[in-house]
Amino acid sequence: IENMEYNAWVLSAVTFIYGAAGTLYLFAWVFHKESVGKMATWVALFAWLGSTIGIAMRWIESYRMGDEFGHAPFSNMYESLVFFAWTIGLIYLLMERRYKNRTMGAFAMPLACLALAYASLSPDKSIQPLIPALKSNWLIAHVITCFLGYAAFAVAFAISIMYLMKSEDQRAPAQHLAGRLPSSALLDELTHQLVLFGFLFLTVGIITGAVWAKQAWTRYWSWDPKETWSLITWLIYAALLHFRMMRGWRGKRIAVLSIVGFGAVLFTYFGVNYWLAGLHSYGEQL
Repeated sequence: IENMEYNAWVLSAVTFIYGAAGTLYLFAWVFHKESVGKMATWVALFAWLGSTIGIAMRWIESYRMGDEFGHAPFSNMYESLVFFAWTIGLIYLLMERRYKNRTMGAFAMPLACLALAYASLSPDKSIQPLIPALKSNWLIAHVITCFLGYAAFAVAFAISIMYLMKSEDQRAPAQHLAGRLPSSALLDELTHQLVLFGFLFLTVGIITGAVWAKQAWTRYWSWDPKETWSLITWLIYAALLHFRMMRGWRGKRIAVLSIVGFGAVLFTYFGVNYWLAGLHSYGEQL
């Protein structure tokens, strides 16, 4: 119990650290302070390392509790939200390192903070034995690929918001907030790259989920609400990529589709669990 309380404390602290990183990124953007931006990067990295430690602690503790409890910490809403925040932090930090732009942190870090903040509302953070349907090696492959896709879509959503802000004031001088955002061309390209990355991982996630379903329920696809909404989400992003590559869509239309797609992601993740009964309702869990 003490270890679990300590683990919950670590992840709660990480929530505030992500929030601090987002605040620092916002301050650096608003007041154009490069030194604060550098500090924000280190705080964000510290938050990500903290969440890594928190996930590892929970994973190790589950095996210390015995074979009945031992499993990867991805089996319920609390654990999946913690992992969701971890993947958002990872993708953002890699993107910042690649493009050397910290303004995006003011939009991406709050998403990681909100995911952990929502996870903290869970009344029960204890480790529970897996139900029979979840006892499979496919659990790790399915959850990791899906959440890498979800996190990429989350960051693409943040970039799309930035694009729409930028497009409203294309000629804003550098001293204005919109003028300090990356160029519209870069934001548009980042949205495309993130969506493509997320789409590939979501595709793999759906495939591994289908194989897992065959193993657990003897059929690959059952039109369960979770499966149906995963397909709807997949089709929205497939349409975005199709229109961009085949029809040459750019700019606002792609940004809006990215935002709509993330709305579908949120409903697939949260709405299905709480409002639609199905095979995946055992959790309030996935």
